Amino acid sequence: MVMTTDKQIVCAACGGEFTFTAEEQEFFQTKGFQEPKKCKPCRDAAKQNRGGGGGYGGGGGYGGGQRQMYPATCASCGVQTQVPFQPNGSKPVYCRECYQSSY
Repeated sequence: MVMTTDKQIVCAACGGEFTFTAEEQEFFQTKGFQEPKKCKPCRDAAKQNRGGGGGYGGGGGYGGGQRQMYPATCASCGVQTQVPFQPNGSKPVYCRECYQSSY
């Protein structure tokens, strides 16, 4: 086993320096992850801006902007709503309440 030492990295977002510990390096290596480019607070802030995790929809991501929303009419109750994709008419679109009540 190779002994790894802590590494100082400059955060790509805030410019602050953070420590990438030997333990973290070993964990990242075993998982096949690249080393972090941002400090934990900046990674957490980016995750929060994306809505807490998943990466679908346009406009979220690392840009920190709001997700593009599109107007739609609920196929069940007829209420005007907004959805994070552009409806093309090939499938019905539901408002949040009707969508959630279907599960």
